[in-house]
Amino acid sequence: MNIQTTPDIDLTACEREPIHIPGSIQPHGILLALRSTDRALVYASANIASLLGLEPAAALGRPFGDVMPDLAARFDGDLAEPAQQGTSRYLRTITLETKQGERAFDAVLHRSGDYTVLELEEVPAGSSASLDTLYPTLRRFVEQLQTATTIDDLCRVAAQDIRRLTGFDRVLVYRFDEQWNGTVIAEDRNENLPSYLDLRFPASDIPAQARELYRRNRLRIIPDANYTPIPIQSHDPAPLDLSDSVLRSVSPVHLEYMRNMGTFASMSISILREGALWGLISCHNRDPRRVPLQVRNACDFLTQIFSLQLEARENTILAEKRIRLRSVQARLLAHMAAEDYFIDGLVQHPAELMLLAGAEGAAIVSGEHCWRLGHTPSEEEVRDLFAWLSTHHEEDVFATDALSDHFAEAADYADKASGLLAISISKMHASYVLWFRPEVVQTVKWGGDPNKPVQEVAGVQRLHPRRSFEIWKETVRCRSLPWDASEIEAVKELRNAVVGIVLRRAEELASLTDELKRSNKELEAFSYSVSHDLRAPFRHIVGYSELLKKQEADKLSERGHRYVDTIIESAYTAGTLVDNLLSFSQMGRTALKPRRIDMRQMVDEVRQRLAMEVGDRRISWQIGHLPAAVADPIMIRLVIENLLSNAVKYTRPREQARIEIGATRENGEVVFFVRDNGVGFDMTYVGKLFGVFQRLHRIEEFEGTGIGLANVRRIVERHGGRAWAEGVLDKGATFYFSLPDIEGAA
Repeated sequence: MNIQTTPDIDLTACEREPIHIPGSIQPHGILLALRSTDRALVYASANIASLLGLEPAAALGRPFGDVMPDLAARFDGDLAEPAQQGTSRYLRTITLETKQGERAFDAVLHRSGDYTVLELEEVPAGSSASLDTLYPTLRRFVEQLQTATTIDDLCRVAAQDIRRLTGFDRVLVYRFDEQWNGTVIAEDRNENLPSYLDLRFPASDIPAQARELYRRNRLRIIPDANYTPIPIQSHDPAPLDLSDSVLRSVSPVHLEYMRNMGTFASMSISILREGALWGLISCHNRDPRRVPLQVRNACDFLTQIFSLQLEARENTILAEKRIRLRSVQARLLAHMAAEDYFIDGLVQHPAELMLLAGAEGAAIVSGEHCWRLGHTPSEEEVRDLFAWLSTHHEEDVFATDALSDHFAEAADYADKASGLLAISISKMHASYVLWFRPEVVQTVKWGGDPNKPVQEVAGVQRLHPRRSFEIWKETVRCRSLPWDASEIEAVKELRNAVVGIVLRRAEELASLTDELKRSNKELEAFSYSVSHDLRAPFRHIVGYSELLKKQEADKLSERGHRYVDTIIESAYTAGTLVDNLLSFSQMGRTALKPRRIDMRQMVDEVRQRLAMEVGDRRISWQIGHLPAAVADPIMIRLVIENLLSNAVKYTRPREQARIEIGATRENGEVVFFVRDNGVGFDMTYVGKLFGVFQRLHRIEEFEGTGIGLANVRRIVERHGGRAWAEGVLDKGATFYFSLPDIEGAA
């Protein structure tokens, strides 16, 4: 709802009004405030002069017993007991001889700071409010509460019996929402006043400090909206706090509000839930009306019983829903436990995931993945929402029924996600489960235009309560049904379970990583030892075979020569394999010695070394700009040698070979590549390329040991980079490796 404002008008003025220290009382009683330490009369309502014949100026500052000895004697025992802060205590009904004759007063005592406040409220003429007259209504109310099956029934019974006790024309049960707007949810009335059932009233009707007084002092009555306040005279310049007073005067703005509403008497009883203000029972009368204190106390007692029943019913409803949702939650946990990747347990059971929160759509989003289930925004919109959540809402759970109020872009998909409930499922990386609810267009009936009118009086602009309470309709959009406490609790518990699974998996992976590191070290040591020990025997085989071939050549048949050549070739190949294996095992053991490398110069040097292998073949070399790198030059040379040697080897079938070497910058790294038009490979087997002893071509076609690319990946990863490849069978291949971009970082 948009509240229209006038420039330079302070709409918060009502909220700052000091209504707890009005400096006056309503005229149907007397107020006396005594200093607790010595019982000196420090504050007194001015009407003690007209009622009791005492001039306040002469009485203030003197001992109570000297000023009013008869009254002081009657309450001597009560004043001896320390009054409780925040609680008014009914003492008894007394009669006083006033200037107008003998009158009955109800005596009430409370404490206000350092003062004990005695209030004498005049008993209405002709009232009879004994327990005998009140008991039948109270008993009937308790019996009806026990048979009421819904919260609406409870509220209706409360409105009926409060009106039966008090005789007001209209009694409303008024409930606050999260923004402190109030809605009339039950009503009992006669024909003297119009119905307000289902009307909503803005939070500004009962500003924050008024709500705090309702929470603190449960019952307040205004018998006549046209009353003339009785000022409190004081021997102390500080105003007396009347928060707990039964006679406290109210704001003139509120009295104007009552008169505009057509009610000249009102009474309010606070409905508290766990100490917080849940709502009000608000009573109105067309004409002025006094309600005896005993009747008001009975209404307060009845309202407290109603509040307990209300809490019990709401808790029962929530408990029943929690039980249903926990069974859904248990099934989801079972699904997650049955999967290797626990998220699959959620993705594969979308109906139960959405049922857990009463949603029509859900999404599971991390940096790399976005699964959408049910009725959701597009993937791009979900990812934008995910980015906003990650940046602005790092709390474990976020819930709103008005997403576009927080994230304006959500208005574009209000039909899918006006409501959002989100849980973060990782403490290390941004990952969320999101639930969506669509827009529910509502027509809200306000009790009059909720915008505060501004009028100019004597050249001064001031706020006024509205004059009309005719139904004022507003269409509310971009709102979903709200998420209730049981749904929010259910997703919180799911989050705790998921985080537990993630942490447990992380611990298992950490343990496995440690075990793999230990195994790798042992394997490297074994590989180094075996390959080192095998080098000499293979050299001996080659050496002695060549001696045999040379010195015993005339004694060997042609078949014998072939056997010896095969032995030499096989031993030589095995020796090369052992050398490569030794080199591979040393990659993880050798300390890096990084320095700046001129990559173009290194590529040129490697090309020169390959000249013998190239021979007289026709190869077109295309070398682009190659940025400098900081790395271990010996190891990076091995990478370049492996990739260029492979490019030369696998383009051998081409009459015109083409080898391109280049680099690009992206995301803080330099990506180098070697591209050829050779035999290529099937991408189905790309995962095997960088494995040890993995080959995609027969050794009869292309020589090699299958360790070269494994060395490439290991070297690059030790430098904090990546290695990967792309290929098309019989069309060529491109091999990539990345290194940190030192120039871009600078």
